[in-house]
Amino acid sequence: MKSIRLLDLGYVSSLHSQTVYHAVGHALAADAPDTIILVSSDRPYVCIGYHQAIEKEVDLDFCRERGLPVYRREVGGGAVYLDDGQLFTQWVFHAGRLPADLEARFELYVRPLVETYQSLGIPAYLRPINDVHVGGKKIGGTGAAQMGDTEVVVGSLMFTFDKAAMARVLKVPSEKMRDKVFQSLEQYMTTMQEQLATLPDRAAVKRLYVERCAAALEAEIVPGELTALERAAMAEIDARFLSDDWLYARGVLSQRSGSGQEHTGVKIHEDVRVAEAAFKAPGGLIRATVRLISGVVDDAFFTGDFTLLPLTALAALGRGVRGLPLDRAVLTARLGELYTAYVIRSPGVTPEHFAEALLLCAANSNSIGSA
Repeated sequence: MKSIRLLDLGYVSSLHSQTVYHAVGHALAADAPDTIILVSSDRPYVCIGYHQAIEKEVDLDFCRERGLPVYRREVGGGAVYLDDGQLFTQWVFHAGRLPADLEARFELYVRPLVETYQSLGIPAYLRPINDVHVGGKKIGGTGAAQMGDTEVVVGSLMFTFDKAAMARVLKVPSEKMRDKVFQSLEQYMTTMQEQLATLPDRAAVKRLYVERCAAALEAEIVPGELTALERAAMAEIDARFLSDDWLYARGVLSQRSGSGQEHTGVKIHEDVRVAEAAFKAPGGLIRATVRLISGVVDDAFFTGDFTLLPLTALAALGRGVRGLPLDRAVLTARLGELYTAYVIRSPGVTPEHFAEALLLCAANSNSIGSA
């Protein structure tokens, strides 16, 4: 029977609750075991997805006022408020040890989470593509990333969740919308605290989860410790995660225009327009910004809360549509070629969805004001 290392790290700093699985992923040696990490943060923080534009997603002024750290992870998905109410479950595996198909990979990863909840008396189930639900309410989502040759899948077991804090840290255009976000979280999100008469013992939940992982993976799970190599990698990643260049995606989301021009959503003159739009695909929200010259794409970039692998391929989609007319068939065909060329995997998000976001930009460009 194969062996998988378990790193049960208990409570760590908010920074280390994110950087530890990155460190293990980037430092995973050829002869190192696949690893499952269990960890919780000892303080609240905010974490954004790799592909997100932080200034569009998070109320940074509020976070600064409240002393809430904000980190960018190397995993897709959306901005989220996190605290000690979640037990993070992080899988770090060698390439080829998990299903190549992302939907199948999420199904395997979610299975122990669902079975753990069910063992506690919570009727949880997988809601494709990668969410865990109870009676139509979300009790957890998951994300995936590649770190070199390492495959990473992450999620959590939700003991509690501060919905008011989550609604407050997000950047929204009005307080009325913020109220609606909070109401929606109340209606469509749940936790162990809400589902059970009393919160279960965290150590017992960990034991249940590890047992379910061993069964799902047909492996022996053996307690271990971080190696010196992994600790050194974590120190380097700590520094990167604390840098403004990483947080604000300078050089990270390099699909932004090389001209340095800020995309403001205006008509520059009759032939030059810059517009933004958002399109909700089944796999997440796609935000597109495009500069049009005489109706042709001069520059484009995408952000959003979807999962897309490899991470760096998103830039290629923006570059790849330059010079194309705003024609659905042409854009879809070109984006499909790029998907093939870069072996892009994005569950619930297709070339057609990116084309739709660009076409919405074109529609918006006809109704914006002048610079």
